[in-house]
Amino acid sequence: MPSLLERDAHIDRLDHLLADCLGRAGRVALVDGPLGSGKSELLRVFAARAAERGVLVVGASCSAQERDLPFGIADRIAHSPGWPAGHAERLAALADPAVLDDPADSADGTAPHGTVPYGGTLHSGARNGTGPAADPAGPPPPALLRACRDLTTALLAAAADTPVLLCVEDIGHADEASLHFLRHLVRHLPQSRVLLLLTDGSTPWPARRRVHAELLRHPHAHRLALAPLSRAGALRLVTEGLGEEDARHRGPGLVDVAGGNPLLLHALVDEHLDRADEPEPRYGPALLSCLHRAGPGVLRVVQAQAVLGEDAPAEDVARLLGERESAEAVARIRAALTAAGLLDGEGRLRTTAAGAAVLEDLAPHERTELRLRAAQLAHESGSPAAEVARHLVEAGRAPAPWAVAALTGAAEHALLDHRHRTAVACLQLAHKEAAEENDRAVLRHRLAQAEWQLNPSAAARHLAPLTAAVRAGHLGLAEALVLVRYLLWHGRGEEALAVLDLLRDRTGPASPAGTGALRDVETWLAYTHPGLARGRRVPALPADLRHTVAPDVDPQLRAAAALAGALTRGRAAEAVDRAQQVLHDAHLHGRTPWAEEAALLALRVLLEAGRADSAAVWSQRLLGTAARREAPTATALYSAAHAEAALRLGEPTRAAEHSRAALTHLSPTAWGIAVGLPLGTLIVAESRTGEHSSAAKHLTHAVGEAMFQSLYGLHYLFARGEHYLATRHGHAALADFLSCGELLRTWGLDGAGVVPWRTQAADAWLRLDNRDRAWRLIHEQLSRADADLPHNRGPALRLLAAAGPAGRRGPLLTEAVDLTEASGDRYEQVRVLTDLSRLHQGSGNKRRARLLLRQALHMANMCALRPLAQELLSVSADLGESGPAADEAPEPGGADALTESERRVASLAVLGYTNREIAGRLYVTASTVEQHLTRVYRKLGVRRRKDLPADLRAGLRKTG
Repeated sequence: MPSLLERDAHIDRLDHLLADCLGRAGRVALVDGPLGSGKSELLRVFAARAAERGVLVVGASCSAQERDLPFGIADRIAHSPGWPAGHAERLAALADPAVLDDPADSADGTAPHGTVPYGGTLHSGARNGTGPAADPAGPPPPALLRACRDLTTALLAAAADTPVLLCVEDIGHADEASLHFLRHLVRHLPQSRVLLLLTDGSTPWPARRRVHAELLRHPHAHRLALAPLSRAGALRLVTEGLGEEDARHRGPGLVDVAGGNPLLLHALVDEHLDRADEPEPRYGPALLSCLHRAGPGVLRVVQAQAVLGEDAPAEDVARLLGERESAEAVARIRAALTAAGLLDGEGRLRTTAAGAAVLEDLAPHERTELRLRAAQLAHESGSPAAEVARHLVEAGRAPAPWAVAALTGAAEHALLDHRHRTAVACLQLAHKEAAEENDRAVLRHRLAQAEWQLNPSAAARHLAPLTAAVRAGHLGLAEALVLVRYLLWHGRGEEALAVLDLLRDRTGPASPAGTGALRDVETWLAYTHPGLARGRRVPALPADLRHTVAPDVDPQLRAAAALAGALTRGRAAEAVDRAQQVLHDAHLHGRTPWAEEAALLALRVLLEAGRADSAAVWSQRLLGTAARREAPTATALYSAAHAEAALRLGEPTRAAEHSRAALTHLSPTAWGIAVGLPLGTLIVAESRTGEHSSAAKHLTHAVGEAMFQSLYGLHYLFARGEHYLATRHGHAALADFLSCGELLRTWGLDGAGVVPWRTQAADAWLRLDNRDRAWRLIHEQLSRADADLPHNRGPALRLLAAAGPAGRRGPLLTEAVDLTEASGDRYEQVRVLTDLSRLHQGSGNKRRARLLLRQALHMANMCALRPLAQELLSVSADLGESGPAADEAPEPGGADALTESERRVASLAVLGYTNREIAGRLYVTASTVEQHLTRVYRKLGVRRRKDLPADLRAGLRKTG
């Protein structure tokens, strides 16, 4: 039987005591043990065994709620079924508390010292709520002694013919009169046929220990101590309850949280059987059922400990409970619960769910008052603000000025540690409770900043009140400028401009810090939101103040302005060092509201300077940091930036993956007008991988007109043109690319090289068979200041070769191959190699055309460029190729064995160059090239040039 695991010795001992009883040698046994150790179950099982042997089983249980009713045990014994005729009535009459109201005991008719009439209490001294009171002073009154004697005589007479097993549970809750009766009964048991079986042990209170001592001092009294189950016994109990298969998976976890407590284990098994569909057992309800049985005092201690924390000392728990408990009593309760297995060896609740469950058991107002008292005690003892704030947030109230200050301090520390959710909770309560309007405005601003890091949509509800606070002068310049950024993000450009105009009117030349910060924002605005910035300029500082360093200006805002200014002037290459410094220091400025903006502009500088590989590395680092800090907004921004860098490197699959992640970390609505960034990258990536229907669905996303006043809208418009171009809607694509150019000219950013609209418009013109217009646009592109950058010049030369005379195509495409290799853009590499292959095919050099085709097809398959791969397969058929050569990659480790010189020679050979041409390009002799190729063939296990693996593309940039 699972309930009696590891209890065989106790049953055997009780059997011996029952045998003595049947031989007219009455006995008393006290079954003691921790809460939930199985005392009641032991009594139940043994009572059934005794009844089978013809013993009359009589039971009574004590209750804390009935402790003030005299003779409660005797009354329950008297009314137990099974007594012989006549004896039941006699016992019931003697158990009537009215027998205690004997006027003869007092000359004036009042009860003597130490007694009270029925309905009062026989206890003297204060109770502690968890055990019986101390014994009353003085000897028991005569009426009580006579009643105990008469009850004992009647009970023993009833047991003269029939042996009796008298079971009394939880004597720690017995009333004083019943305890006197039990003491009297124990003294007269030896010549009777009564076995008195008592249970106790919820908590070892001093008064209870005295009762135990009085009951067990007789030679015929015995004590049986129960202990929690061993781990093996607990596992067996779970197995018998759940079955072997289920217990194999769930058993160890149940045993770990139950601590060997049989009562708790049974409750957990029952919970699991009732809720088998739930992945984990509900530990909280099972624990509560045990704690409620221990009495309200025990539960209060556990609840107070759950409020203060698992490591709270007993003194603090006692202080929180006020005068209800002493530190000594708290320590005793903890020790008893630890012995019962309900607390672990350190005196802590075994699971976090346990703490939540015991607190949920409190009424809401009780929980609030307990939390508020804990907060006040923490404040008075000088605890950290975070500890005070934790209790206040749980209470949902901050009724004093010190409470608001504690919440504010805790929020600032949480923001420093990037615990944004904690900061939000603290700031929400502080803002609600703050009395002064200025304080409320500042707290609202800090709350919006914290919520922004979690979800910009949540921060949007603060924009109108914060705008009003700026107008009323409750917020400073720095806070107002951050508000401008938030307004712009949500497409509220006119409101942002109104705030800026207000700040310009308030800030004069005498305030270099204010004017400098405004100029920084205007510079940033001119690049990121150029549609709103037209014609807006902050007055220049006086000459003597132009180089003044204002310590209160956000350094990240200043960095963002410097990078934006460089991008606006088309000088990204000159700002690379500054950009890398900003990125290097980004982890130091995670709390600054302009930090992400500065980092994103730094990544933009790297992209525009042709450093897409470096931008990919930095964005990946920033993404990892933001993810560790659990900042969804920053994570989304850096995911979008990394996606764009991946797209620039010709990796559309990775670009699409990170774009989707960006739109998961923040919903499209939360992205505001900035949604054009991840959405545009995703549209281009899916267009290049052939997922045209998915890209078309993204184009149905509703975007407001405000987005097209910013670079985000330009990015989206350019992406839409690429999608139209990929799906052969040349006129629609051309319209979007030309619209990009018109916007850039209107904004004054045409020289900034934001998007290569001329190159893509030229591609559209070529597909529409208008070479003249394409040729003019390409020449415009090649005459720009940034035209020499590989990522700009390579695609332009490819299109120039397509638009120009056939005789110039070879040199142009050859140079374009080197440029696309240098830029790292695999998408452009595939397109250039495809055109070069066609060129050689047209000139009759099918051998080189095949080699170039193999290289292009391998790269297209590697990058999942499915539309280009399909196009290459058609070219392959024209050349007589049976299929792609992507399976001709070198054996693992083979290509790695090549030296840099060997790899360079091999990569050019794969592209179809002769030994003499390779020698000319690398400035070596033809003999050297031949020697290198011989070693390459040997290392790769091939015999001739056409067997070289297709993925041996150039590993080094062009030399010479």
